Amino acid sequence: MGIRAIVVDTAGTTTDLSFIEDVLFPYSSDKLADFLTVNQDNVLVDNCISDVKEMALEPDADLDRVVGILKHWISEDRKATPLKTLQGLIWKQGYAENAFTGHIYPDFIDAISQYKQHGIRIYSFSSGSVDAQKLLFSHSDGGDLTPLFSGHFDTRTGNKTYKQAYLNILNTISLSPKQVLFVSDRLEELKAADNAGLNVIYMKRLSEQTEANYKTIESFSELSL
Repeated sequence: MGIRAIVVDTAGTTTDLSFIEDVLFPYSSDKLADFLTVNQDNVLVDNCISDVKEMALEPDADLDRVVGILKHWISEDRKATPLKTLQGLIWKQGYAENAFTGHIYPDFIDAISQYKQHGIRIYSFSSGSVDAQKLLFSHSDGGDLTPLFSGHFDTRTGNKTYKQAYLNILNTISLSPKQVLFVSDRLEELKAADNAGLNVIYMKRLSEQTEANYKTIESFSELSL
């Protein structure tokens, strides 16, 4: 039974981690206070603010305190859904204002078109929100790549280091585990996907990355299906 779908991680796999850490994270941190002040009455933003207070166990926190909590979460790359949702909204403004374009590795830009031509479905799975993923791929260095994707998954699907998240993906896309390949640069994610029965490949783009017992590639150009 051949591979019918590929699920790709984003940071470190399809996009350079430094783009996330050195461009997107600082931008969201810098714009956070103004964004919340202007948009706090928006239902989605208000819900995120409420969720932050609940998660931080600070129900009476004012807006300045919420900003402080979120900036701390950004600095430690907390995988919190309200943070990721707000970052996605802020990045949307940044992309619209041409503050930056989405970095995507050239080998993935070349490969995703080939996968599409061969009838293989492509999905992304990231701790960043689905909206943030769509923004990244629609404003990429290679143009709008979103038509080449069949879907996107984020933390609402489950924690990327938990087996259940990958079972949830399988249920959503209606494929068996052996029909799906997951590609990531994080070993804990590969272990979880492997435990769910998926085929897995380790993306080792940086020399300092840990060696792994999984099949390893350094570029999507090396991936033959």
